[in-house]
Amino acid sequence: MEKEARGLAPPARRALRQKKAKPWLDELKTWLETQQKEVLPKSPFAEAAQYALTHWTALTRYLDDGRLEIDNNAAENALRSVAIGRNNWTFSGSDAGGERAAVIYSVIESARRHGLDPYAYLRDVLGRVSTHPQRRIAELLPDQWKPGVTP
Repeated sequence: MEKEARGLAPPARRALRQKKAKPWLDELKTWLETQQKEVLPKSPFAEAAQYALTHWTALTRYLDDGRLEIDNNAAENALRSVAIGRNNWTFSGSDAGGERAAVIYSVIESARRHGLDPYAYLRDVLGRVSTHPQRRIAELLPDQWKPGVTP
């Protein structure tokens, strides 16, 4: 169902989820509540069911907001390069060097997230930032950037 929802506008995505996923989740909740009464309280299943029921509001939050994804795959993919390079950053020279590296990696991942070539983006922005009007500095952020536009 989420494959069908991907790419839809948030209101259409919400409507689809309400129509297709909500009835299924309501049925699942009823089933979990019933099964929980029939199994040993300390059994792994009972503990898993209790966990799901305790977090039910968070689990089903995506049904009411079409802007939300059902999973956090996009965030995990964005952080993958951080996890892969973690050992390399141990030797950044100093705490300040580590902080600078973190800023640069954040900018690069933000550019990627917005579909930009990080090298082209950084090359253009670093070439323009010293002459760009401070009051319009937001124009250089990855979500607003236009290549080669001069102040």
